[in-house]
Amino acid sequence: QVQLVESGGGSVQAGGSLRLSCRASGFTYSRRCMAWFRQAPGKEREGVAAIGDGASDTWYAESVKGRFTISLDNAKNTVYLQMNSLKAEDTDMYVCASIQGSVAPPCHEDPGTLGYNYWGQGTQVTVSA
Repeated sequence: QVQLVESGGGSVQAGGSLRLSCRASGFTYSRRCMAWFRQAPGKEREGVAAIGDGASDTWYAESVKGRFTISLDNAKNTVYLQMNSLKAEDTDMYVCASIQGSVAPPCHEDPGTLGYNYWGQGTQVTVSA
């Protein structure tokens, strides 16, 4: 059973930075994507960023391009989301997710369309104006 544990959320002023971490365990297939989603109460969950095994196998939501960077440390089975130039509208619960398979999933596509089936508990990010 895949388990995902997030950390690194918190409160920051607009313009500041945070780094989220998600440590994964329990993968049974060698090919996987890992992604960050965010969701506020009453709003639809949206994909923020996704990454596969290749450094160039990434996807970003338009709203975070140029500000957020997703990276993967395979040795530590940990995915990071570096968030810079944070805005008040980035305030959300950020949730780590993964999808795995014997064939590499298309990690460069919008994670909202791929049926990610393993989810963490989430970590809150609050940005004050």
